[in-house]
Amino acid sequence: MLHTDLIPRDTAVQLIDQSGATVGDDRYALPDTDTLLAAYRGLVEGRRINDQAGALVRQGRLAVYPSSHGQEACQVGAAMVLGSTDWLFPTYRDSVAVIARGVAPADAMVLLKGDWHSGYDVRAHRVAPQATPLATQLLHAVGFAQAAKHRGEDTVVLALCGDGATSEGDFHEAMNFAAVFHVPVVFFVQNNEFAISVPLARQTAAPSLAHKAVGYGMPGQRVDGNDVAAVLAVLGDAVSRARAGGGPSLIEAHTYRMQAHTNADDDTRYRERDEVQAWVARDPLVRLRAHLTSTGALDAEAEERFAAGAEEIATAMRAALNTDADLDPEDLFRFVTATRSPQLDEQWHLLRDEIERSGLVDAGSTLNGGHR
Repeated sequence: MLHTDLIPRDTAVQLIDQSGATVGDDRYALPDTDTLLAAYRGLVEGRRINDQAGALVRQGRLAVYPSSHGQEACQVGAAMVLGSTDWLFPTYRDSVAVIARGVAPADAMVLLKGDWHSGYDVRAHRVAPQATPLATQLLHAVGFAQAAKHRGEDTVVLALCGDGATSEGDFHEAMNFAAVFHVPVVFFVQNNEFAISVPLARQTAAPSLAHKAVGYGMPGQRVDGNDVAAVLAVLGDAVSRARAGGGPSLIEAHTYRMQAHTNADDDTRYRERDEVQAWVARDPLVRLRAHLTSTGALDAEAEERFAAGAEEIATAMRAALNTDADLDPEDLFRFVTATRSPQLDEQWHLLRDEIERSGLVDAGSTLNGGHR
């Protein structure tokens, strides 16, 4: 590979502009209408998921929710480019991508409710647990891709992260290992301009985050992260390249976090409202709607159908999260190791005795056998 093939473009790839008009590109083709309609449905559902999750936080049913409002094109695109044998390694902000990959909405919320680390079967859905620590999932993704390569499996791994994660040592190790061992992994950086309150300018002096790929010997590319058509085209190309044995690549999506980092964050302390409002016109949902409407592919009936489907998802989320969990205290010790150590067993008996003395739990039910 020539070194010039590694260098990303000066400007992000865009196939549909803010007004909904198509933009010609010499390398990337506009996805077909059926694909764009499926993507639009995903955007509608993603926006409703974000709104409903925010409401559940305010009701005390979710402990925390990192919204991806405004980043739904990245979320939907990430799920759509993967095949049935591929794996997704998400972050805590990627709930919409996890759900779009087939995980039940209520199961995807379990981590954010505070019940379990992962509320879904990772093998069944080929979606790794959502990672809260920055960049740790990138190492897991690379290791998984390397193992799949050794086994001769038709598997591409898509590893998601944010701009802040690119400052972590785990990011460097994952990129370097992936490039050296030529593993089938695509790193997808959702650059939403802020790592909590730290702006991108305090994260890197590189021309772009995609340029970081050059130093590792893998190609990098920049894409308009609010243009789902471009995200599908660029990510899809990178996944196809990895599947064909072309090795890893880094894709940087330029997008924006329209809401606070989480419900516990006050983003007015570090960014101006005018800055946020400037991104409203770049809304990925509005942009694709304008394009599909102008071409006649989207009508009122389809809009109503997509909205109704999104509402069904929101209703299921509310129903599941408005039900109190049946908790078993012994689960704190049951799943630490395959065989419980004497030390863990001693700790469990201490806790059990304390709970029994408190009278908070019927000692003859959960504490003497558990429900799982």
